[in-house]
Amino acid sequence: MPAVIDWGVREYAESLAEMRELVRERRRGAVPDTLLLVEHPPVVTVGVEGDDGAAARSGLPVVAVERGGRATYHGPGQLVGYPIVDLEPRGRDVRRFVHDVEEVVIEALGATGIRSGHVSGRHGVWVDGERKIASIGIATDHWVTLHGFAVNVDLDLAPFEQFHPCGLDGALMTSVARELGRPVPVDALKPAVVRAWHRRFGPELRAPLLAPGPAPIPPPSA
Repeated sequence: MPAVIDWGVREYAESLAEMRELVRERRRGAVPDTLLLVEHPPVVTVGVEGDDGAAARSGLPVVAVERGGRATYHGPGQLVGYPIVDLEPRGRDVRRFVHDVEEVVIEALGATGIRSGHVSGRHGVWVDGERKIASIGIATDHWVTLHGFAVNVDLDLAPFEQFHPCGLDGALMTSVARELGRPVPVDALKPAVVRAWHRRFGPELRAPLLAPGPAPIPPPSA
C-alpha cells in the first residue's frame, strides 16, 4: 500500500528540499510511492513556463521550481499534495498520471458535495467548467514524480488576483468554502483525499515499505 505522510504546516523551501530527497530515495527503491500532504505559509511558485512578471510584483515570496505550468499561490487553508510516484511500472505515461491526480481531487471534492471535473485543454480541477478549485503541476526525475496538486479549501483568494495564476484571471479561482458557503477546515478534506489516493494508486505499488520517519496516515477502512 502506498504511504501518506502529513506534514501539517511547513515552509515551502523546507518542503521542497525534503520532497526532492524523497524522490531520490524512491528512485533507489528505498521508499514506496508516497503522498505528502502539507499547508504552506504564503508563497508564489513559478513553473517552467514562467509568468509575466506579475508574481514578483505581488509582494509575496516567489520561488522558481521545475514543475510544469506557470505561477500559482500557496497559503494557509489550501491543501497541497505531493505524489512521489514511480512511473516506470505505469508505462512512463505522464499525461495519464496528471489525469489520475486530477481524478483523486475530483473524487475527494465529491465527498463534500461539490461536483467538479476536467476542462479540455486546461490542467487542474474546475467547478461548472469555469471556476478553478485546484491546480496541478508535475515534474519528473528519472520517471519519479514530484510537485503535485493544490486544493483551495478555505483560504483567502485575494492573493490570486495580484498576479495571473496559471496564466488566468485570478477572479476565476474558487474554494471549497466558497462553493459550500461555509467554513471548511483543511483537515476535513484529508480523509477523502487519502481514500481516493489509495483507491487510484494502491493496486500498482511495486516497492518496499516506507522507512521509519513521520507517521503515515493509514488507508481508510472504507
